Amino acid sequence: MILKKIFLLLLLNSLSLMKAQDVPDLLSIPGPIEYDGTEYFLSWSKPMSKTLFRQQYLPSDERIEDFTQLLDFSFFNKEIEMELAVRHKVEGIQNREKSDKFAKINVSESPDGKEYVVDYFISESPEKGDSFIEYNIYRFKSYDNGGAKSFLILAFSKRMYGDLKSSAKSLARQRDHLLTTMIEFKITEIKVVATN
Repeated sequence: MILKKIFLLLLLNSLSLMKAQDVPDLLSIPGPIEYDGTEYFLSWSKPMSKTLFRQQYLPSDERIEDFTQLLDFSFFNKEIEMELAVRHKVEGIQNREKSDKFAKINVSESPDGKEYVVDYFISESPEKGDSFIEYNIYRFKSYDNGGAKSFLILAFSKRMYGDLKSSAKSLARQRDHLLTTMIEFKITEIKVVATN
């Protein structure tokens, strides 16, 4: 009986490892990522272009279709004008405010001017599936490694499903904590892995 349990545990472990290994780590980020007391595992990665690489991380028990928490790394191996990237994000959410009564956006700049944080609320009421409120925090960061310039947008999303009004209030109460967590998060060194 004990042997069967051990075998089953080993099988489950190897299956979860196989699942994790199916997704290539394009950005050399050691995982799992510890973020706000939760471990996030690489669940999706894609080179979007020659200069943009994206990776998404979820807690082990979540799926992208109905996640409640997600980390997203969008890494550009070229120089991006930070103010322009921030403005583009802000304008997108401001346009959404016309049709989404829960949409609201804020922008903060770090004291040294090297980073921006954009945080915002949006809502969705799809024809199929549950309505949800989503709180997003985007951290914009430029790098200059001896003349090689690059740019990172680290994003955290938290969703609550069901009644939009009560979910919005609940997320609003969590905002300060979630914002502080993102601002204080130590970003690991990122290096693009050569792709075929």
